[in-house]
Amino acid sequence: MREVLRRSLTGAVYIILLLSAVFLSSDAFDFLFMVFGLACLNEYKKLVALRGLHIYLAYMALWWAYIYFVTDMLLVYVLLLCTILVNIALMVYLFSKREKLFNTVQKFIIGLFYVGGGCIFLTMIPYTNDDFAKFLIIGIFILIWVNDSFAYIVGSLFGRTKLFPRVSPKKTVEGALGGLVFALGIAYLMAKYEPLISPLQWVCVAAVIVVAGSLGDLVESKFKRSAGVKDSGAILPGHGGMLDRLDSLIFAAPFAYLTLNIFAYVS
Repeated sequence: MREVLRRSLTGAVYIILLLSAVFLSSDAFDFLFMVFGLACLNEYKKLVALRGLHIYLAYMALWWAYIYFVTDMLLVYVLLLCTILVNIALMVYLFSKREKLFNTVQKFIIGLFYVGGGCIFLTMIPYTNDDFAKFLIIGIFILIWVNDSFAYIVGSLFGRTKLFPRVSPKKTVEGALGGLVFALGIAYLMAKYEPLISPLQWVCVAAVIVVAGSLGDLVESKFKRSAGVKDSGAILPGHGGMLDRLDSLIFAAPFAYLTLNIFAYVS
């Protein structure tokens, strides 16, 4: 009972912090995810045993450049391409039987784009048509939370078929499908509150986020399995580390950003 209460209180503080930053100002939202990115990067460094402070300096330089100075969309697409290519490489690593982690240069590049690029594109998502679309980014958060919650509930009640037992023994196919179905349903309803994209587009974004987010969660699980730890950190009592909470979001963010830009281009 004490553990449930601790998890609930931590989750409530986390959600209040996110929503407060979104509604306070775009600068508060930017700053919050800059800090979250540093926390995730610190936990990633420990998981893969990457030494030195260079990754922090590179992340901060990339963050400030792309959030406050870069306006050329070609440069944005270059970063997007690098981030997606690193994520694809991580998917290859996920499905391979390789357990040995990467060399120092590879760890640096992966951390910079997997964590840093993911946080940057997550921050870029609500900036649409020179405006800060609060309900768009809140919708993204809701989709991840709905998928995680109903994947757990459906998996606990009906889960029989293991999804990826080699990396995450508790996840089931039934749970994954349950999370996806509920997320698609919620996405369709959210079009009433954020008409920036159509109901069909919301459903497409939800599918991208759920599939990519689930893969991101498995990638982080493999990192933890390779490191021999249960959680990436202990910054969130009852929930583990910040990377444990944001692994799905930061992995899915570049794919969601690409999807939204395709919709904007064709509409």
